[in-house]
This record gives sequence, C-alpha cells and structure tokens, in this order.
Amino acid sequence: MSMSKKLKEARAKVDRTKTYPLADGIELVKGAAFAKFDETVDLVVKLGVDPRHADQMVRGAVVLPNGLGKDVRVLVFAKGEKEKEAREAGADYVGADDLVAKIQGGWFEFDTAIATPDMMGVVGKIGKLLGPRGLMPNPKVGTVTFDLARAIKESKSGKVEFRVEKAGIVHAPVGKVSFAADTLKQNVVALVEALQKAKPAAAKGTYMKKVSVSSTMGPGVNIDLADISAILK
Repeated sequence: MSMSKKLKEARAKVDRTKTYPLADGIELVKGAAFAKFDETVDLVVKLGVDPRHADQMVRGAVVLPNGLGKDVRVLVFAKGEKEKEAREAGADYVGADDLVAKIQGGWFEFDTAIATPDMMGVVGKIGKLLGPRGLMPNPKVGTVTFDLARAIKESKSGKVEFRVEKAGIVHAPVGKVSFAADTLKQNVVALVEALQKAKPAAAKGTYMKKVSVSSTMGPGVNIDLADISAILK
C-alpha cells in the first residue's frame, strides 16, 4: 500500500472538526499510526503570547515521568575534574576545543549539549550552529551548570526542553506510539503543567488556545481544552 493511501486511511479515522478528550485523542493517535518504525508522539500547543516581546517568551524544561523511549546521546563541554565527573556520570561525549572543532566540521551526533559555566566562552564560538538546532546549552533550562551528574541524569531520563516559536506555538515530543496510552497521557500532562507554570505575567487573555497530539507520520488530533483544564485541576 502506498504511503499516501495509508495516510488517507489514517486521516479518515480522525474528525478534524472535532476536539477529543485527552485519553481518547491519544488512543486515536496510536490507532492511526502506520509507519514501519516506532513513531514519536508530539504535543503541539498554540499559546496566546507574542514571543516577539521578551516579557512574553515561554521556555523551560521538564523531566517527563515516563521518559521518551529513546537513548539520549549527551555531549558535555567540560575540562579537568569536571570532564572526569561527566564521564563517570555517563556522558556520551566529553571535551572542549576538540568538540568545538568537530561540530564546526559538521558533526552533530548528539541529542543534548550541557556545559559548565566556565566553558561558555568556548561554546559561544559555535552558537550559530547549535542555536538553530535547539542544542545550545542554556542556564534557564539547566544545561549550563556545574552539577553535571544531575544534568546528565535528567537528560538521559527524558528531559524535554520547550520554547515558543514565532507564531506562539510550542512543539515537543512526549514519547513513542508503542507506549501505553496512560503512559503517554502522564507525559502530556507533565508537559502541559510545565507550560502552565511557565506562563509569563505579561500574557493576557486565553493562554492555551489550542492543543493537539500527533505521531510523526500520522494526522493531528485536536484535544478538548476543557478536558485539559479539568485534568490540570
């Protein structure tokens, strides 16, 4: 069966004009997934903020209760004792100028980058390469720190960083299609709660305007905001 035919069949299972309770929406996403690989499940939230204003920026990180179902490759910029600490804590790659040179040469075989504060001058040289890929270490999300053991452990156990994009949209993974529905639901709730906590004081009107879940290849399923509010309470 061709990919477009499978996608048509998947889309036919979802009523795009309707919003679904979260539990039903997740079941639909699982049922509509058709790829041969274990698709990632994504949460997309449209927020009532204008990220062009610094005081309406929404960003943060949350450790999902059930992880992401993937092996997270952690890179750490550190020297001396901290380099040793990072290796002992299970970092996949540890270094300084050598890693900067590798990345300048086009190497990006890692999922998360952590740096000790004293390394940020070195890391700044590749900010233009890391930033657009969402890989730049940042103190706001706990990836610029001397507490490397904790940062590495959180990254490995399913820490998700979120940041609002231009149109006021936050897009983040919450697990895999193979996860049990309840496992996915717990991850979604943790992420939505983190978004709620990150609400800027300057945000006026409705904060969460639209919430949807989808798998990598599957159709988006719109979630009922009243159901989300009830869960958050």
